[in-house]
Parts: sequence; C-alpha cells; structure tokens
Amino acid sequence: MNKRKFISLFSGAMGLDIGLEKSKHWKCVFCLDNDKNTIKTIRINRSNLPTIEDSIENINGKLIRKIINKKKGEDLDLIVGGPPCQSFSVFGSREGIKDVRGQLVFEFLRLIKDLKPKMFLMENVRGLLSMPIIPKKYQKSLNNQKSSMFEHGSLIKMLFKEYNKIGYHVDCFVVNSANYGAPQIRERIMLIGNRFNKLVEFPNPTHSNRLKDKLPSFKTLGDVIGPRSKFKDSSPEIMDFSPRKLHYLKMVPPGGNWRCLPIDIQKESMGKSWYLKGGRSAYWRRLSFEFPSPTVVTMPNHAGTSMCHPNETRALTVKEAAAVQEFPENWKFFGSTATKFRQIGNAVPIKLGEIAGQVLWKLFKDIKNNKGKSISYPSSRIIHIRPHIRTKTYWKNGKSFSGNTSYYDKPNISNQIPLILEI
Repeated sequence: MNKRKFISLFSGAMGLDIGLEKSKHWKCVFCLDNDKNTIKTIRINRSNLPTIEDSIENINGKLIRKIINKKKGEDLDLIVGGPPCQSFSVFGSREGIKDVRGQLVFEFLRLIKDLKPKMFLMENVRGLLSMPIIPKKYQKSLNNQKSSMFEHGSLIKMLFKEYNKIGYHVDCFVVNSANYGAPQIRERIMLIGNRFNKLVEFPNPTHSNRLKDKLPSFKTLGDVIGPRSKFKDSSPEIMDFSPRKLHYLKMVPPGGNWRCLPIDIQKESMGKSWYLKGGRSAYWRRLSFEFPSPTVVTMPNHAGTSMCHPNETRALTVKEAAAVQEFPENWKFFGSTATKFRQIGNAVPIKLGEIAGQVLWKLFKDIKNNKGKSISYPSSRIIHIRPHIRTKTYWKNGKSFSGNTSYYDKPNISNQIPLILEI
C-alpha cells in the first residue's frame, strides 16, 4: 500500500504518530519537540526519522520543507500535533493563553497557515472547549479588553475563526478512547481541518459498558497487564508511593478508594481535601482488573490521582503504564523514571490515533475523488461522541463499594465493603 506522509509537531513520545501509522495508511516523515528526552526517545526507536529538538516558535515552513524535500507550492497531505494542554486542563491552573504553553496553539496555527496542508489534526484536552481567551481572574487588571475575551469558550471560537480565515473547515470531535477499544478512559478533543470544505465524520463507539448499546464490552486493565494477559515486566521501573501513602493504600481493597476507609482514617489521611466537594474518586484509589484503567497520569504516585496496582500495594510501573497506552512492547523511553512517566502520561492513546488515522484516510480519499459531504464555505462544528464515561461505582445511597460493582449495576448490599478494616 502506498502510504501518505505526515508531519508531526509537539511529537512527545509519538503516541499519536504510532496510532496514525497503525491505521496502515500514514507514515511519519518529520518530528518536532522541544524536550530533549522525548527527542532522544524518538531517535532511539526511529533512528532514521528526521527530528528537530527546538521550540515551534523557532521553526518555519521553509525549514520543514527543506527537511522533508518538498518545494514551495507542492502539496502536503497532513500535519498533526498536540500543543501542551496543561494550561487548558480542568485539573491545572486554567491559565489558557496567559500561560506561554497555551499560546502554542497559535504557533500550530501559524505553521498550518505557512505550509497549507490539505488536512490537519490537532488534539487536546476537553478543557480547551471551555477556556476563555483571557481567564476571568485577569478581568479587573485588563478592563480595557472586550468582554467577549473573558467569555466561557471564547478561545476555541477564536481558533475556529482563525482557521476559517485561512480557508479551513474544522470539525471538532469530543471523544473517549475507551469507546474504541482502548483499555483506558481518556477524554480528548480532535480538531480535524481541511481546506476543501469537506464535512468529516468520526465513527460511533465500537465498545460500551451499557447493555442497551449491544456492543462489545470495554477493554479492561486486566486485558493488558492482568493475570489473563501475556504481559511481562522484565525490569520494573517505578515511581512509588511514599511510606505514608502506602500505609493508607494497604487498607483499600481492589476497585476501592478513600470511601472504603473508616471516617476517622479518611479525615486523618486526606486532611483538608476530605472537606472538599466533588467525588474525588481518584483519592487513595486502587485499580481493578475488571474495568478500563483511569486516565494514565504523569505522576501516578500522588494521593489524589493514585494509580495503585490492583493486587500489589504499589504504583503502576513504567512498562505497565505504557501497556495501558498500548505503546509497542519494544518501545523504549529515554530519561529518568519521572521523565518516562511524563512522556507516557502526556501521550495520546495509540488506539485513538489509529481511529483518527482511519478518519483522515477517508477524508483524504474524499478530497482526492471529490466525494463525501461538502459545504460551500469554511465553518466549524463541535460534535460530542459519548465522551464522559462512568464505569464503576465507589459510592451510592450512602454506602461505599469496591470490587466489580459497575456503574450500571444495581449495587447489592452484600457487595458493600466493611467499614472496619485491618490496619
């Protein structure tokens, strides 16, 4: 098969790129990232792939064209990338473009404008949809700005408008990797743009945990690292919990969290966090082999986002986290243990990249053959495809549950975990 070429920006450990290539239609021909460790990871695994270690702000289309041997005016098929998402994440500081990392979404736009590919894919966190151009906390100090600059969702509207100005129709899909057979719950947004005004369609979920959907069940953590899998970790590398954290996690059964602890131990272990509102389901969380993994994070040993192994009182290892993201078994990560976890936690699930690769291939064929749905002018859409997923029950009707109680089960009182645990 004659594969089409694509350029990768903000490449990281190549999670998105590996997924696109796994769709069997695409081949990565250039990677850019400003992190020396991720670039070394790419070079260890893809020694012949052209790479640049630099900030995107220092890169222009002329340089990229020279590296990939494309003359000005020659069409590029596809550019992909995931600008840093920390400034948009609902778990972060929500600084948006006041954070220099948030401004990089416009650097991606600049290179799209410069290189004019047929298509582009920009992935990011769901929090980008709700970000204002300027966070409201700056409204008093910047009262000379238009009120629209502080509005909920104004940043994505500005991005759409800027892409439309340079001739791109944009479809934004809000999706979850578990819906497509990944062993992980991870919400992402996928902005797919093209300069031929073709409407793009993202596939409906292929997996579900709702009986009414009549689809195969979600892939689980046990499928990739559990006893029934063929997973082997010959050299476990771990960012483990502190002795204090391990002390409390020992009390939590598989599939449980802080709700499983006696009230006095909850308060003692969580401090001020115990009084906060919200589910805090990731606090003192022990995973279950019977459900998809929660989102792989960059620091799995935090109390509030703990990724404790189901059967052993420890954090997941580097190799286990990479298996959840579905990196190839022989994929090597360069750097310290913390650096490796950052690369893995920031990556796009391989399966989601593979699905996107199929979507982009169909779009490419529609453009080439002048088929598919079209509109007469550039515009933008946001389509939600069951992005928010609930899998297991931790707490219901005043009772705590661990183990394998599904969100759609009617919890049985016999499954309730005891409030008096061995400490």
